[in-house]
Amino acid sequence: MSLIRPFRALRPSAATAAAVIAPPYDVVDSAEARALVAGRPHSFLHVSRPEVDLPADADPYSPAAYAKAAENFRGLQDAAVLCRDAEPTLYLYSMSDGDHTQTGVAMTASVAAYNANRIRRHELTRPDKETDRVRHMEAINAQTGPVLCAYRSDAAIGSMIEAGTAGPADISVTGPNAVEHRIWCITDVRLRTDLTSALDSLDAIYIADGHHRSAAAARVAESARVAASRSAAHTGTDSHEYFLTVAFPHDELRIFDYNRVVTDLAGMTAAAFLAKVGERFAVSPADGAVRPDRAGRFGMYLDGRWYRLDARDAPSDDPVAALDVSRLHDGLIEPLLGIGDPRTDPRVDFVGGTRGLQVLEARVERGAAAVAFALFPTRMDQLMAVADAGRLMPPKSTWFEPKLADGLLAHVLD
Repeated sequence: MSLIRPFRALRPSAATAAAVIAPPYDVVDSAEARALVAGRPHSFLHVSRPEVDLPADADPYSPAAYAKAAENFRGLQDAAVLCRDAEPTLYLYSMSDGDHTQTGVAMTASVAAYNANRIRRHELTRPDKETDRVRHMEAINAQTGPVLCAYRSDAAIGSMIEAGTAGPADISVTGPNAVEHRIWCITDVRLRTDLTSALDSLDAIYIADGHHRSAAAARVAESARVAASRSAAHTGTDSHEYFLTVAFPHDELRIFDYNRVVTDLAGMTAAAFLAKVGERFAVSPADGAVRPDRAGRFGMYLDGRWYRLDARDAPSDDPVAALDVSRLHDGLIEPLLGIGDPRTDPRVDFVGGTRGLQVLEARVERGAAAVAFALFPTRMDQLMAVADAGRLMPPKSTWFEPKLADGLLAHVLD
């Protein structure tokens, strides 16, 4: 079973990349997308968030929205803003955010390997979000949002990436949040062959960000497989049997904290709640915001003040229970605040760590939350341990930055 293979990317040129590049479809809402496309007729948001070209009250999940995505996608190709490479290849994709740089390989990954758990996941998906991506892929006949993956860092692969990025990039463009995106097309046949072989021989790759996109790709592949079998046209190597992926060495990916806010104290006063917390954690008042500096330590903002919470017990040997998101939930949020399933309970909300601890304070100060918690980030080795065990993380356990841009690479479903 192959794990990955080269592909013919549909992509902008060096000259058109700045006009096309867009944030991932799922990090902006409709209003934000409309603002971002103002004066940018070639922004990929016209494809990934096509409701920007429909009336303001239009349903973004309507047939009209998917039809508009297909129309806009064709338009970018007709105008030669996006062009398809003539030969299948691999691409090297680098992102630089301040003093941090990570460089991975853009390729297509096997749906069969995904189904066989060689492409490992760690999150549940929501059927409605999967279905949205299925309908989008089927409407435009392409996959446009790369799945962010990781592989265990490998010296030989690293040397090949270093060789492939020695010259000028084919695309170099500044994207959202001032992140520099660079892409090299691997034209050296020997390098491409060796890198393909090295990647294909990996035991597994790990989905970091993009569980809905990969799950949707598997559904599209299944539908295409059924249709093809009726005409005896299915070969197992069709383009729909692979999905767009960029894989980075695990030690280059950055995971930020994913913090929690809770709307109420389950009927307790702040003093009573603090006393209950003290029965389970070592509590220390802090002079300012608490950004945890190690696993097992948490920040808590309550009643106008920050506190440092330290877990009293050693972490579990269980890979899921050992996560700080689990230790906080199992030790405090569920037993004290009565929140069982954070996926469905509206009393808990999640705030990405890149937004800063001041956002947590502001939520509490304006009355939108009664208490906020700051967490230490999940580590990549923890993520891989959970995936290797065939387990799932609690929701909102990881926040990856920087994020892959939309529009720079697309996988056409021939």
